[in-house]
Amino acid sequence: MKKPIRSIATLGIGLGLCFVPGVARAESPGWTLQDALHLPEGFSLSGSVRLRYETLDGQFRPTYPDTDEALLIRSDLELSYKNGPVKVSAEMMDSRAYWEGNVSSVSTNEVNTFELIQAYAALDLGEVLGKDSDLALTGGRFTMDMGSRRLISRSTFSNSPNSFTGGKLDVKTGDGASISLFYTLPQIRLPSDKASILDNDTKWDREDGAFRFWGGFLNKPDVTGKMGIELYLYGLDERDQPDIATKNRHLITPGARLYRKPAPGTFDFELEGVYQFGDIRTGTSPTAPQVDVSSWFLHAESGRTFKAPWQPRLSLVFDAVSGDKAGSSSYNRFDTLFGDRRFEFGPTSLYGLLGRANILSPGVRIQAKPDKRLDLMAMVRATWLESKTDSFSYTGVKNAAGSSGSSAGHQVEMSAKYWLIPKQVNFEAGGAIFMRGRFLKDAPNATDHGDTHYGYIQLSTSF
Repeated sequence: MKKPIRSIATLGIGLGLCFVPGVARAESPGWTLQDALHLPEGFSLSGSVRLRYETLDGQFRPTYPDTDEALLIRSDLELSYKNGPVKVSAEMMDSRAYWEGNVSSVSTNEVNTFELIQAYAALDLGEVLGKDSDLALTGGRFTMDMGSRRLISRSTFSNSPNSFTGGKLDVKTGDGASISLFYTLPQIRLPSDKASILDNDTKWDREDGAFRFWGGFLNKPDVTGKMGIELYLYGLDERDQPDIATKNRHLITPGARLYRKPAPGTFDFELEGVYQFGDIRTGTSPTAPQVDVSSWFLHAESGRTFKAPWQPRLSLVFDAVSGDKAGSSSYNRFDTLFGDRRFEFGPTSLYGLLGRANILSPGVRIQAKPDKRLDLMAMVRATWLESKTDSFSYTGVKNAAGSSGSSAGHQVEMSAKYWLIPKQVNFEAGGAIFMRGRFLKDAPNATDHGDTHYGYIQLSTSF
């Protein structure tokens, strides 16, 4: 495995290439499959390839080595045909990982080779509900994004996005409101054993009636002024399968979100709250007790985009997410379902230290756009445990006695994105440092690797 210093050097060299004259200023529209193949009317074909190198030292996960690295390659090809109100689409994605060690946190989130992640038919019935309305039906296998994407998303940083098989109804009304109803079977990524993942083995994903995800979502923009509102209710039901032991989750998740989108010279805000109830087993053993669920999360954010050449936006954020309580008769650790956390809690993949589970965290974020090609972001977070007796966020570090305090530490995150060729070739570099607090130093299964450092460089192209 490469030493961290070599990885950091690679990160710096890659970032420097972003600003090489003649490379950074390429203006060619580039080559596309659509133009090259001269497809018949109604057909569209597109693809993308993404390469990302990641390095981590100061591993926080118990039982893993101090350092890890990976080269992640994701290739994607989508073919669609549209004829009047009917659309048929298929998307093949190949996600692989290389250079990781024999003991690595790489999982099916990074490796899912040669997989048909979408294969659906959609029917757009147009204005059947009145002027400026729209009604569409989708059936088959598809990906989804809903609202803030905190509970349902087609994750972009992850190498393997979530996919679902089932049906979805989307309605838009004449006054701008939108409603989505769905009933699906989430795709179970395969193979899931560590040896097959490290070897990039191929096995088709599958769905099972024992694992169901359903719900409804309402968005009403501009309820008053520029404020919008979202209301939703999601349900997840699972039970053991012959080859998969589960916690037998039965979760109902209602939530609401108020928001005002960022705009130059104005304040924006966001407030989202979710409660989760139902029942769950305390472990994957069939004999594990089934207990009630009572968990929650809250996100609050306020920001301002300044009228300035770089369009800087400064925002204050706060996240509070419940953790399991020792001695409680119910299960209190929040389940983020199929949500994305990269845009809020930092990079996932080899890092993924923070997320919506057992955390109290205020933070400050600054974003800037020096020109139409370049996006910059930096963020600082302080973190505490919401429950001293549950594992902290996504670290797996726990003190069941609660005697290691609640201070987890501080995270500093930065990223830069640059379009080498607008809308076609993008370069990205970023990283995070997590400075450990008392809990991640003193908890019984905390690692002794020191502060955590993570960096990545990424190049993606669309064609």
